[in-house]
Amino acid sequence: MNLKKLQNRSILLFGKSRAFSMDEFESQLKFHKIKLVTEFDENVALVVDGKMMTPYEQNRSDILYEAKSKELEFVSIDVLEKELAKHIDANTLLMSLKLSRNKERLKSFIQNPMIDDELFFKLLKMYSWGGEDFFENDDNRDVSAAIILRFYKNIERNHNVQYATTGFMHLVSQTTDTQLLRAISLLEPIKHNSKIQFEIAKNIGCDEEMQEFFFKSGNPEVFQALSLNKNLKQSIIEEFSKNEKLGTNVAKNIKLTDELFELLKEHRAGLALNESLTLQMQEKLLGYGDEEILYALALNDNIDEKILEQLLKIENKSIKSALYQNRSTPVHILKEAYKNAQYCQEIAKNENTPVEILYQLHLDSRYTRFVMQNPSFGRHIQQENIGWEV
Repeated sequence: MNLKKLQNRSILLFGKSRAFSMDEFESQLKFHKIKLVTEFDENVALVVDGKMMTPYEQNRSDILYEAKSKELEFVSIDVLEKELAKHIDANTLLMSLKLSRNKERLKSFIQNPMIDDELFFKLLKMYSWGGEDFFENDDNRDVSAAIILRFYKNIERNHNVQYATTGFMHLVSQTTDTQLLRAISLLEPIKHNSKIQFEIAKNIGCDEEMQEFFFKSGNPEVFQALSLNKNLKQSIIEEFSKNEKLGTNVAKNIKLTDELFELLKEHRAGLALNESLTLQMQEKLLGYGDEEILYALALNDNIDEKILEQLLKIENKSIKSALYQNRSTPVHILKEAYKNAQYCQEIAKNENTPVEILYQLHLDSRYTRFVMQNPSFGRHIQQENIGWEV
């Protein structure tokens, strides 16, 4: 579709516009020098099926299509509105909205799914929340719903999530889009919703600018969330490393380099749980011989087999128990332990345990519950379409 070719021509619309309000729809057409009509005449160049068509309008559209489909273009309202949205002059629109202070028109554009994200974020910055929360009044509710509807993945599976604060929580946890996270972090009602702040602070899409903003808040609970961020900036890592709890969180979660490993060496038990440990780092931690560190290594799902075998030689029930539950433990080790009737409860819980062993353990009432809770066994039952409840 070419809007330039429609200049000084008419569009016949059956029904109503969808993304734009009718007033805005007509205004956009007028900008392109296109006339909107409801009856066919010789100047009509495009026929559009809109939303909420009456049976009478549908019948007229069908008759016209049969008679004129070779001469005229017939499209749905979505096609036309998408084309109109592509040609919106963002600067002109933003200036017009700023000067007019027309809140309804601003809200209408924010709710328009056809505009691109760049314009959407600019419009969102212009919206005034009036010092109230996301869903505290009708306007705020509409804008909040528009944000969630635009970005929430598979929203059709989660009806009405756009009308609850949990919608923002889920949205933040779904995305790593820095632009979206920043836009949400700057919304006025965010100050009433600390849980959303926490979700943003620990998200890997939370860039250094946002991290600095959260750090300057001085909020201990936000610090706690920030310390879980795998991409935390160096200067904040250095500050958090001075605090036992925050330093341990960073040590567990940060994507490690040799430099960071050295910086966080006072939090060795936390480091031992970090799944980005290299073999060399694991060997260094093993060398300390500290039981707390060794136990943490045994819990690490990314433990190297060489380290795992060294840990198995240690006569410590807690360490062995952790290793036999660890999904990184090789199958041959799990089979050997099962053959010797050792650590069967742990083996029943382990996702790496062969299915044939899980079946045998399932027959023993001491381990049935653990097998049934094992995700690997559940997947097997579903794949084989066995009629068991898992």
